[in-house]
Amino acid sequence: MDGFKRRLRDSVQLRLSITLSLAILIVALLAGVFAFVSAFDEAHEMQDDALRQVAALFDRQHMTLQYPSGELIFGDDEESRVIVQYLADSEHATGNNDAAIPLPFPITLADGLSTLIITGEKFRVLARTTTEGRRIVVAQEADVRDKGARESAWRSLLPFLILLPVLLLVVGDLVRKLFRPIATLSAEIDQRDNQALHPINESHLPVEIRPFVVAINRLLKRVEQAMEAQRRFIADAAHELRSPMTALSLQAERLKSTEMSASTQERFLPLAQGIERSRKLIEQLLALASAQSITERPQASVSIHEVFRRVLEDLMPLAEHKDIDIGVESLVDVQVIINEMDLSILLKNLVDNAIRYTPPGGRVDLKVRLEQETVIIEIKDSGPGISVAEQSLVFDPFYRSLGTDETGSGLGLSIVTAIADRTGARIQLSFSDEVKQSGLRVSIWLKRH
Repeated sequence: MDGFKRRLRDSVQLRLSITLSLAILIVALLAGVFAFVSAFDEAHEMQDDALRQVAALFDRQHMTLQYPSGELIFGDDEESRVIVQYLADSEHATGNNDAAIPLPFPITLADGLSTLIITGEKFRVLARTTTEGRRIVVAQEADVRDKGARESAWRSLLPFLILLPVLLLVVGDLVRKLFRPIATLSAEIDQRDNQALHPINESHLPVEIRPFVVAINRLLKRVEQAMEAQRRFIADAAHELRSPMTALSLQAERLKSTEMSASTQERFLPLAQGIERSRKLIEQLLALASAQSITERPQASVSIHEVFRRVLEDLMPLAEHKDIDIGVESLVDVQVIINEMDLSILLKNLVDNAIRYTPPGGRVDLKVRLEQETVIIEIKDSGPGISVAEQSLVFDPFYRSLGTDETGSGLGLSIVTAIADRTGARIQLSFSDEVKQSGLRVSIWLKRH
């Protein structure tokens, strides 16, 4: 019950459906009562008119009465029986029930309609004086009349009983359809990626929702401007730092070739490594800012093997330094429509991570295959892998897996995510060896066209 109250409080659609349904039920109930009473009274009026017509017919035709004996007449039944007798004959009534005619009506009964108790039964009685001066009574049992009137009244309620559930279903369906644009809008916004900040099209939405959507569009515009300002700041800062850091790196390389004492050499080595890490971080910041940019990049047909070759050429010195066996497993090349620079940066960061986190003497394999119209690229290594709990965290900027001594900026997978979001690629992490829960397998799904 508390859950229903909470839903009723939080849901406009539910409140509207229940309010309309209750209003329909109340109106239908009142209309049904009115229709029942009206039909009941109308049936009684028609029955009274029938008594008047019988009396008028008797008078017009100058009929005479002959009372039946005690035998039953074929076709006679209480529901259709109308009793006609001379009022004066009431003195000769001998029966104590309505089966024997004449009945003991009061001799002094005034002309007109009245309801009387005769032989323990209620009768509706019409008294009339004929043109010949004789007084007659036309009577019918009240219980039979009431039964017929009730049946007629219940039949008048039949349209209400049919239309009420149909109307409730129509109202419920109508309310759902009226709120469907909101659900569609919610699903559309929920399916957007992080970089999709373009305005929502409000032309097909109801007028009542448009101010809310306009406000969301203004918010999206401000968020886009803020994110663009942040990206420009990162890019500008990294660009301004790149030149002095490059100069420091060159100076360190030159200084390294000069003769220096053992103690100086010991102090110089951490300095050179720090300069190199800083330079690498600046390069990664520039790459991240470029990957997160919303600027459209030209696309073309790109050979996956050709990109593999360039990535391996750039990273082969690092792999040889750690004695890592790195190569391409697939023999068949695949072409994909994508920006070549985006794909190169994406794969280079993934392969660089695989080399860095694979122990010396390990293995890194690259593979591509085509499934229908989807290109699947896999990068496997023989390193420790990433636990399932961390697989959703490693794509965050500056996140570093615990238990590793490998140096890095923590931005490689963030760059990969930014490029994947912009190009529509899908990335999944898993283990190279599912049994031993070791090694990392990175799978990338790309649309071929």
